Amino acid sequence: MSKKLIFTGSGVAIVTPFKEDGVDFDKLGELIDFQIAHKTDAIIICGTTGEASTMPDEEHLSAIQYAVERTAGRVPVIAGTGSNDTAHGIELSKRAAKVGADALLLVTPYYNKTTQKGLVLHYNAIATATDLPVILYNVPSRTGLNIDVATAKELAKTEQIVAIKEASGNIAYTAELAAACPELTIYSGNDDMIVPVMSLGGKGVISVLANVVPEETHDLCQKFLDGDVEGARKLQLDYLDLVKALFCEVNPIPVKTALNLMGMEVGLLRAPLCEMADKNLDVLKQALARHGLI
Repeated sequence: MSKKLIFTGSGVAIVTPFKEDGVDFDKLGELIDFQIAHKTDAIIICGTTGEASTMPDEEHLSAIQYAVERTAGRVPVIAGTGSNDTAHGIELSKRAAKVGADALLLVTPYYNKTTQKGLVLHYNAIATATDLPVILYNVPSRTGLNIDVATAKELAKTEQIVAIKEASGNIAYTAELAAACPELTIYSGNDDMIVPVMSLGGKGVISVLANVVPEETHDLCQKFLDGDVEGARKLQLDYLDLVKALFCEVNPIPVKTALNLMGMEVGLLRAPLCEMADKNLDVLKQALARHGLI
């Protein structure tokens, strides 16, 4: 079965800039333009890094619609519309399709979780509710639920399910996934594992790091795709300190803090997320300074 390739390279899991009364759309527009000007290959809006779990549906959909309009076809816009309520995921996905999203990113159900059989039913119900290509999102550290390789293989039979964002951090699992599901595009969901995942056939990353260094994250992926494995490896290792700093507290606390330190003025974190501890803030500042970002 031939599957649609949504993008190759670096897709940014973009932050959502907030003001006291909601999304700061002017700032979101600036961030989107900054990302595209610095070679980012796709915009992922309203994902984990975008604090989607704190956004009511109308705000969530308005951010997706704005991203589609601002991007204006320059790169694909992938909308996070996953839910732990299948009916809610279907509704969000239909509405994201209606406002022009190019693809959907669907996280596994969290908290109530489900069985592997339930995962197949859940994902197929949402995926077949629209014609948009779907990226499965496997992030067991947040959801407590892993997509088994056999489950991914079953889901790959569904036409709309074309890719997986793999954020388990388990390279052996990624290898098994690549071997069993060659028709699924794999994107690294971890910035410290872009080269390892691409070495197994992955096509790029859905990245937090790209919020602060979009061009370098794109270049890392592009070098690998162009056969410059050594160049990609050097970038991967050079930015490990910054990746570590961006995940020294729960994402997106450090990355939003970093952008504010860089003068990007992306605004508030929404509760229950809070300001960084001083010792972690010092680590973040050191990493940003080492790379000339502050």
